Amino acid sequence: MVIDEKEPTTAALTREELRLVYRRMRAIRDFEEKLAELVSQGTLAGFLHLYAGEEAVAVGVSTHLGDGDFVNSTHRGHGHCIAKGVDMGGMMAELFGRSTGTCRGKGGSMHIADLDRGMVGANGIVGAGIPLTTGAALTLQHRGEGGVSVGFFGDGATNQGSFHESLNLAKVWNLPAVYVIENNLYGEASPMEYVTAVLDLADRGAAYHMPTLIADGMDFFDVYEKAGEAIARARDGGGPSLVECKTYRYFGHYVGDPMTYRSEEETEEWRRRDPLPRFAAKVLEAGILSEADMSSIDSEVEQEIESAVEAAEAAPLPDPAELFTDVYVNQ
Repeated sequence: MVIDEKEPTTAALTREELRLVYRRMRAIRDFEEKLAELVSQGTLAGFLHLYAGEEAVAVGVSTHLGDGDFVNSTHRGHGHCIAKGVDMGGMMAELFGRSTGTCRGKGGSMHIADLDRGMVGANGIVGAGIPLTTGAALTLQHRGEGGVSVGFFGDGATNQGSFHESLNLAKVWNLPAVYVIENNLYGEASPMEYVTAVLDLADRGAAYHMPTLIADGMDFFDVYEKAGEAIARARDGGGPSLVECKTYRYFGHYVGDPMTYRSEEETEEWRRRDPLPRFAAKVLEAGILSEADMSSIDSEVEQEIESAVEAAEAAPLPDPAELFTDVYVNQ
């Protein structure tokens, strides 16, 4: 497997853009760690799938996107939401099931959406966001405004029929879609190599004559560069691409997963490639951001998350009278 032909650099981004990149990666990490803490305290209930460790993928891709671009997510969707600019206060309230939540407390962790930000939604069904990505790309193609539809999904979803049908149709119709595989090595507790015949999942794009790229999903700059190529191609009418990001989730499949299926040595090896310190090292070496810059951002993010928790706990539950609103059938 070859990920890089050349070392990615910081040159393509301004200081303010890099500050935003760091802020969003830090926000994802701290948001997820706070959720794990709240669950362990018994303060927050629900079935949560945390994104910590994969920050470089969501932010590396979404840095190229605007509110007019669409993103479809997975059951592990908090990181994609934050990277796309969804308000963390609204997300936290949604997780607490409060009326001030992004979906008014009715969606919860696996169904956060914010159409104003182009976040079509997280999705509790493995692979279900892939055809939605394709449909959203068709919408953008008809609008003719240069929008791009991005779908994030895991390695396990590439064994679903919806993956193959969607890629085929997107290529046939030359849709402005970018399909992003977050290959974190495990589908729940099953190692990828136990259930998948190919090592590099990006190879599957060749069956549909689709351009493919493989990125180091623990390196923001590599993801940014590879995703940028695919997104630019889609904007310019060049059709869909498949991007595989090799990454690793630091928590289990869900909060409370005992993780007996992987070794401590494996986890420590991947943690040595942590995307946040790697990002920090590059921007410090380039002299673009300082330790003080990042420390200030750390403090701001910490306070924002603490405020989000306080506001969520104080917010009201949804009114029972709204039970039949925001649904397709209300009788």
